[in-house]
Amino acid sequence: MQMSARIQSSLNRHEVEVQTNDTAKTLSISAKPTGYGSSVNGGELLLLALATCFCNDIYREAAKRNIAVSNIDVEVTGEFGAEGEPGFNFQYKARVEADASQAEIDELISHTDKVAEIHNTLRNGLNVTLVQ
Repeated sequence: MQMSARIQSSLNRHEVEVQTNDTAKTLSISAKPTGYGSSVNGGELLLLALATCFCNDIYREAAKRNIAVSNIDVEVTGEFGAEGEPGFNFQYKARVEADASQAEIDELISHTDKVAEIHNTLRNGLNVTLVQ
């Protein structure tokens, strides 16, 4: 899968588009009160990416096990220091309600943690290259 994210920003205009292969979607994120930039910061979006990945992957992995999930609550936390410093202390917790025993749900959560692609990308480290 080829994925991309794009922001077009100017005074009081902040347009966000994400795309996977040939499917593009727009997201509604307002501009900062100053009119420039995003009202949501990159750290918040990174934590949201982790939560979103885990949520979607729980449904995917549950379906493989014929488990019907009725509710998922995922909370991801992390810390950022001074400008330019990488984030640290990333943690998350998940609560899943499903038509399965607690042992099966716990195994589903543990397995999903091992196969969640965004989690594994960050755990393995990655290069981010500026192309000009």
